[in-house]
Amino acid sequence: MDNVAVVVDDLAAARAFFAELGLELEGEATVEGSAVDRLVGLEGVRSDIAMMRTPDGHGRLELTKYHSPSSQVGDPHAPANTLGAHRVMFAVDDIEEILDRLRPHGAELVGELVQYENSYRLCYLRGPAGIMVALAEQIT
Repeated sequence: MDNVAVVVDDLAAARAFFAELGLELEGEATVEGSAVDRLVGLEGVRSDIAMMRTPDGHGRLELTKYHSPSSQVGDPHAPANTLGAHRVMFAVDDIEEILDRLRPHGAELVGELVQYENSYRLCYLRGPAGIMVALAEQIT
């Protein structure tokens, strides 16, 4: 897999949020033109993208802010079992420390921080534009 793309309404806030998770900005660009229109099946596309790379260098997250056409508003509080809803999970070393760092960026727990058997501490949270993010801390 090359990357996962997420549409956001505030690119700067999304970059800051995922940088706090340890992702590094790989590059930014504005994309537009007939090739982009044909690719995504929309007319008059103009969007800014920021490509964020995971610390291990094996994964990337593309954050996309559409300027035109305007994005359709979804339910930023849709429950985890909504058809088509998705989340991105990150492995972390200290889940509580990461939560403390993300809260100033608007992160809110969806449920609770739980321990799953004797293997993981897990939580779901909402980030910018209602993006659902999961954190997993392996118990050693």
